Amino acid sequence: MNYKTASFTTSSVGLDDCPADSQREVAFAGCSNAGKSSAINTLTNQTGLARTSKTPGRTQLINFFGISPGKYLVDLPGYGYAKVPLSVKGQWQDHLELYLNERKTLVGLILLTDIRHAFKDFDLMMLKWSRRTNLPVHVMLTKSDKLKRGAAQNALLGARKQLVDFPSASIQVFSSLSKTGIDTLEATLDQWFADPVEPTAEEPIAPVSA
Repeated sequence: MNYKTASFTTSSVGLDDCPADSQREVAFAGCSNAGKSSAINTLTNQTGLARTSKTPGRTQLINFFGISPGKYLVDLPGYGYAKVPLSVKGQWQDHLELYLNERKTLVGLILLTDIRHAFKDFDLMMLKWSRRTNLPVHVMLTKSDKLKRGAAQNALLGARKQLVDFPSASIQVFSSLSKTGIDTLEATLDQWFADPVEPTAEEPIAPVSA
């Protein structure tokens, strides 16, 4: 897949606003300060594709970016640090939950968490939800440039141990600044976006002559 051709398609308030033509989509989820938008911009090599802000929690809509006909990257609302009224926060968390539970074309979840303090309570909740629904999840330990290489590897090992109860989850280190981990992310997305192989029709069995 050529992710550099990604373009903004639409912003959705809820499930009813999501693109009707979607065949496969992968969602990016994480705390509001985990670097979701930066990761999408780095992946697509477009500095302004996904909205970034110094104020965590600015992404309050489900944002769709088309990468090819019927295939989308999805930037989900960040959770945790948004400076918005509790009523608004609760509303968009409800929309997020509905999307995760009901969106039939969702084929994978990229879960981003800061490598320096990985797996907040909501991260673990997302992992448990993905296990319950059998949705593939790939963890990205973001901002790895903030640590020296040895410390980053130790953090990766520690985080991997925390995933012992989630054997189907994969994990990597990532940095939007240094572009560490781009190849691994692209390989994971390529696998999820690959069109399913159609079953081969069985040849009819010829009758046995007497």
